[in-house]
Amino acid sequence: MNSPTSTVPPAGQLPPAAPHVVAAAVEGLTSRLRKKLDAAIEQYAATPAVADGGNIRISCGEDAVVTLSPGASGAIADDGQACCSCLLAPRCLHRAAVLSACPVADADAGTDAGAGAAGTTTGPTAAQVAAASGLWAAAAATLSAGVPAAGAVPQAELLRAAHTARLAGLPRAEAAALRVVRGLRAARDRHDGHRLADLVAALRELLLVAGRLAAADPDPALVGSVRRSYQPGGSLRVHGVFREPVISGTGYGGVVTHLVTEDGRWFSVADVKPGGPARARGAATAPVAIGPAMLNHAQLARSGLLIAGATISPDGRLGAGGGVRATPIDGMSWTAGPLAALFARPLAEAVGARLSGQVWNESEAAERANEPVGCDLMIVGAAGDHVLARELLPAGVPSERSESEDDGPARRPSPAGAPSEGSDPADDDPARRPPPVVRPDGPLIRLIPAASHPDLAHVANLRQLASRPGTLVRVVGRLDPDRAATLRPLAIGPVPGAEATLRLPAGWQGRADLGYDRLQGSHLPPHDACAPWQAASEADVDPVAGAPLWRVRRLVELAVAGGRRAVAEHARGGDSHAQGAPLRRAGFEAAAELAAALTAEADRRSRDVFGRSTDSGPDGYAWAWLAAAIHLAAADQALVQASWNAGRV
Repeated sequence: MNSPTSTVPPAGQLPPAAPHVVAAAVEGLTSRLRKKLDAAIEQYAATPAVADGGNIRISCGEDAVVTLSPGASGAIADDGQACCSCLLAPRCLHRAAVLSACPVADADAGTDAGAGAAGTTTGPTAAQVAAASGLWAAAAATLSAGVPAAGAVPQAELLRAAHTARLAGLPRAEAAALRVVRGLRAARDRHDGHRLADLVAALRELLLVAGRLAAADPDPALVGSVRRSYQPGGSLRVHGVFREPVISGTGYGGVVTHLVTEDGRWFSVADVKPGGPARARGAATAPVAIGPAMLNHAQLARSGLLIAGATISPDGRLGAGGGVRATPIDGMSWTAGPLAALFARPLAEAVGARLSGQVWNESEAAERANEPVGCDLMIVGAAGDHVLARELLPAGVPSERSESEDDGPARRPSPAGAPSEGSDPADDDPARRPPPVVRPDGPLIRLIPAASHPDLAHVANLRQLASRPGTLVRVVGRLDPDRAATLRPLAIGPVPGAEATLRLPAGWQGRADLGYDRLQGSHLPPHDACAPWQAASEADVDPVAGAPLWRVRRLVELAVAGGRRAVAEHARGGDSHAQGAPLRRAGFEAAAELAAALTAEADRRSRDVFGRSTDSGPDGYAWAWLAAAIHLAAADQALVQASWNAGRV
């Protein structure tokens, strides 16, 4: 991501604040003021922020105005960038509350603290072990407290521990801690986009990484690596595939345009700055800041660039340094070159490659699952908030019917852009292609919006597709690794050689970005062109949600949502004994044992020398929860992978 040029977010929005700045402000409060902090945060978060030149002002009373002065990054990165006019400043409630209401800023990508340790196997240093122990203690205390009790003070303890981990060179642990804090805030504020499962996953990774590092585990993957600066990438020829709007929980918004090279590598160009949803809408046609190319993102998504002196970040972002030169070139059709190869691979194979990450490495698994997949689908209908679809056989892959009816040998799939072996070259002519065939052994696929924000077009576009069952569409999207046979479509186009497919405007050049371009009824095929299709009876069956593992999932999520006390009450109510039998009958013996261990540990009390009941501390409970959470994640991943290979789900 290029450094933002605007340091002030739109009126009414607070800029991101660095973790150590927030932590220091909270730690400076007296115990009496800390008790009032959560209420003050709620009050000042609802107070309009006024932009004044390069500053943001928040009125906290007659004699108290907090002034925030973001730096070049758009974030509050230093204590001196947040001031209050009251007499108690800087150790005042106003300043601490406003800073705590700000989104948590990401770590500075330019810092290389600890980067050298990631590649060693000698184990963590003493400073890293100490930092990890502090993170473990803060995370275990947060888990024991649960969301209702994890207010600003426990969050500040996590932020302070995250900053200590940063200084010790533990970027993976720091990133996990920041995700936990953001998840806690979203849960407590009841944000529309909050998912308890996301907070569970972040807390699971934080506890695992911190716990193993605190035990001096030498695995270098636990340390992680910082995001280094852009590196030279030579000359590149890239072709636009689609645009994706970005609305982050840290107050940023914008667009990312995804591109592919002729050898199939994915790159992207980002324009993400402070601004939120309004910024995401406006960036749809913002200029692309790579050399003198003079393209905007809408044009780049349908054309390409020839880049000399390219600079590339570790996650594939293309930089815009002074030495970069770019020349616009023609775009590439979705039926040629690497894009044709994207749709020539059976979906189950692509899914297997992207769901192969280790469940205990949340960042690695997310990175694998994030790479786009392509497929041709037939829209079946809708069920609740899902659009249902069936996969079409890729071109060159015979159906069971064709194998039995044809006299000659079955054709094998062709490489990218090449005719299939034994095929007539005229098959490349859309008019000569055989009609698409639904994969007979494929799963019923659920399509869900990539983003549900009302300012974006994802939800409305999926409704349009669901209104015309039998429509054939070519889809580029991402897997949902937590749901059975589920895709999040990002862009769509017509299926080559099909009559019952999309009829997009010529200016869209054969594709629609589902976050920005809005489908109309005229873009769908006529009703009489669509083959009648009735949704299968298994439309609402989800093998992941319907498996007995939901009992363990409910317990693991209850621990986060309600804290240790809620799990203990669950055990005293007898529910823990009732949930074990169904799990064992279904073959989930280990899950039953781990769930029982968690409930037992939640209700465990020790005795002092006088026989009085005392708290046993959070460590044993945190390890019991972590064991159950990791086992559940692994079992869920196996079920999701199996759902993509099942003929009926």
